[in-house]
Amino acid sequence: MPISVGVLTISDRCSRGEAEDSSGPVIRQWVLDHLGAEVRLQGTVPDERGQIKAILVAWSDEEGVDLIVTTGGTGFSPRDVTPEATREVIEREAPGLAEAMRWEGLKKTPHAMLSRAVAGIRGRTLIVNLPGSPRAVREGLDVLLPALPHGIEILSGAHGADQRHEYEKSAS
Repeated sequence: MPISVGVLTISDRCSRGEAEDSSGPVIRQWVLDHLGAEVRLQGTVPDERGQIKAILVAWSDEEGVDLIVTTGGTGFSPRDVTPEATREVIEREAPGLAEAMRWEGLKKTPHAMLSRAVAGIRGRTLIVNLPGSPRAVREGLDVLLPALPHGIEILSGAHGADQRHEYEKSAS
């Protein structure tokens, strides 16, 4: 079964129709090409904490997507609240994902250390924040590629079930 994905663009200008979303389509194409995933949900919201939280909760709890990738709202601007909204809805952080993206980004630009992106888990959904530029989105996803399928498999419960089954077979 393919990984189900939600792509959420956080941008005041895009949500008002004043700018075209250039990062959301990059995420969509990347997950199709590299994960063979199914993009079930895609949307755009303004930099409003409550709206971001509501969508993250709905997509995790009601829609049950495996992975939510956000783009935008991770910098130093006073309106950038994506990490705060994400932290309020996740149950467990996955700091290694954001750290890996920042580490690799630093090899290309010192501005990577300004990213406040976070990653974490809500129920069986992995939520990952990415910056708002298409280039940073591609670079961040490329860093995560080796770990994403395995992490999502573990969250789905399939990995644990396989391990339990193998343990039970070896114990008998």
